[in-house]
Amino acid sequence: MEKLNQVYEGKAKKVFATDDPELFIVSYKDDATAFNGLKKGTISGKGVVNNKMSNYLMQILEKNGVPTHFVEELSDRETLVKKVSIVPLEVIIRNVSAGSFAKNYGVEEGITFPEPTIEFSYKNDDLGDPLINSYHAFALGLATKEEINTIKTMAFKVNDVLKEYFKNLGVKLIDFKLEFGRLSDGSIVLADEISPDTCRFWDINTNEKLDKDRFRRDLGGVEDAYNEMMKRVFGE
Repeated sequence: MEKLNQVYEGKAKKVFATDDPELFIVSYKDDATAFNGLKKGTISGKGVVNNKMSNYLMQILEKNGVPTHFVEELSDRETLVKKVSIVPLEVIIRNVSAGSFAKNYGVEEGITFPEPTIEFSYKNDDLGDPLINSYHAFALGLATKEEINTIKTMAFKVNDVLKEYFKNLGVKLIDFKLEFGRLSDGSIVLADEISPDTCRFWDINTNEKLDKDRFRRDLGGVEDAYNEMMKRVFGE
């Protein structure tokens, strides 16, 4: 597989074309951003943690019937993925109140919901990724009704699988962000990543934060938190 020109660079990843038009190479960076890019920094080794953890979790999800863009891990930082056109929706599943949910609705962090919630943000940096509902998403032509229903079903399935998986590692899955993409045949697959960048992980006993909130909130021990999650997943 030959790596060709860079086609995209985001806050946390670079994407390269390959000699197969249906496959891309994703390269994970150590750059960290928060608050829509207002806060910037570096988390040493983050790219390796996010790449390897994400690939591992995507393979678990595939075995549980969730189709993903994952093809093959090429190195510590690079992965071969299927080419997708990203649906411009950030899909957030929440099991426990935290972050913007707690802030927006005036509740404390740490309230376990009777059942998981789902919310959508319109993926648009210029607008600050505003919250929208499924009717807005359809009205704006971001996705069809069938695609939105597929995405919802898949997102809750991801939650069921990962919540149980992390519980066995002594970690509470508080909430997480997913992105989905369309393959060339139009089918929807899980894309982007699943990592301490995109999930809130709390230790099941101490509620210690093991994710990007340590960077967002200047809590210190950011690298340690990422490495701790890596250890729990891979038992190293």
